Amino acid sequence: MIVIVDYGMGNLRSVQKGLAKAGFEAIISADPEVVGGARGLVLPGVGAFGDAMTNLAEQGLDQAIRRFAGSGRPFLGICLGLQLMFESSEENGWHAGLGLLQGRVVRLPEGLKIPHMGWNALRQLRTEPVLAGIPEETYFYFVHSYYVQPTDPAVVAAVTDYGLEVPAVVSRDNLIGIQFHPEKSSAWGLRILKNFGELVGNAGYTRD
Repeated sequence: MIVIVDYGMGNLRSVQKGLAKAGFEAIISADPEVVGGARGLVLPGVGAFGDAMTNLAEQGLDQAIRRFAGSGRPFLGICLGLQLMFESSEENGWHAGLGLLQGRVVRLPEGLKIPHMGWNALRQLRTEPVLAGIPEETYFYFVHSYYVQPTDPAVVAAVTDYGLEVPAVVSRDNLIGIQFHPEKSSAWGLRILKNFGELVGNAGYTRD
């Protein structure tokens, strides 16, 4: 079962419906036990980094997510969910993140229209299962004011150009993060969700 983490922030129903359209059932849960027992985990999010981490900690979901990420099962962070995967953010002061990947979250540079809102093309840097079947320069829908700066550039699987190269997809082992919204990105967004669902199905995890 794919579980979508409910911590009071994010397009939970939209992501759930997107996965359903892609052919995969998902449940929405704020229960750390349910999160821990998932075959695949999705961390969506819209809003402020600090508020999100506070909500996750208050519900015990931060530790449940860290344990899940360390288990090797497929994990997908979407938009703010991607940013929360990193160590820290400068949004409204300094805030610690989940620390699943090394790096920080910073504001888009002055001079750019903020938030970055609209359709931007993806440039793939390497082959990734979550990007299977996605043509080069495919457009996806972005809404964000901050972006990730990974410590290790090798985790960046795809970028988009918004006055600078913005990491749009990051990946390491079982961890995947995407800055755009696949649930709002038409047929190609559904293909991303389908690819993730297939990764979950192929993982072969059975809860003890």
